[in-house]
Amino acid sequence: MKTVSFTQMKDGTKEDYDLLAEAEKPFHVATADRILAELKRQGEDTMTGYKITRMEHGLQSATRALREGADIDWVVGALLHDIGDGLAPQNHDRFSAEVIRPFVRDEVAWVVEHHGIFQMLYYAKHYNWDENARDRFKDHPHFQACADFCERWDQASFDPDYKSETLETFEPMVREVFDRKAYDPAVIQESVSTGLPKLAK
Repeated sequence: MKTVSFTQMKDGTKEDYDLLAEAEKPFHVATADRILAELKRQGEDTMTGYKITRMEHGLQSATRALREGADIDWVVGALLHDIGDGLAPQNHDRFSAEVIRPFVRDEVAWVVEHHGIFQMLYYAKHYNWDENARDRFKDHPHFQACADFCERWDQASFDPDYKSETLETFEPMVREVFDRKAYDPAVIQESVSTGLPKLAK
């Protein structure tokens, strides 16, 4: 296999970087495969102390989103909001957000990035932490979407009796999202807030 000429990036030529761009294309195309493989891996381990696996938590969250009529960005965001747990348990929310950020609306990436601090509303008091730490974002345009995401889809999805959709249901959505052009302004829609779907009365 042909390789670059340099041993330090600063010495690379245009030909070197053209070679790398071409060589990386198959790796980029396989991003969805790696995401799905990580979800399957998370299905092998029960979250420490919880009644379900990490994958099942993602499936339940995504199923709730799907059944409420959420669009593909929200559904995939809900499915992958904890994808970073395995490698970055202390900052999994930010890690997970960076995985999806190039391919979904800015609103969805922001919500995934901040869901950890918003979730503290439900448990922080038991550790003598600030359960209202999320209030520092109260003027942010995505505040309500994140609060709703946590209340309706995330914190409610630890139920071993909930009948969620299978991973196969969501696989085409994951592939569609990760097949998008990275950072496409038409997809990212910075500063656009649509919120979660309205609940039926």
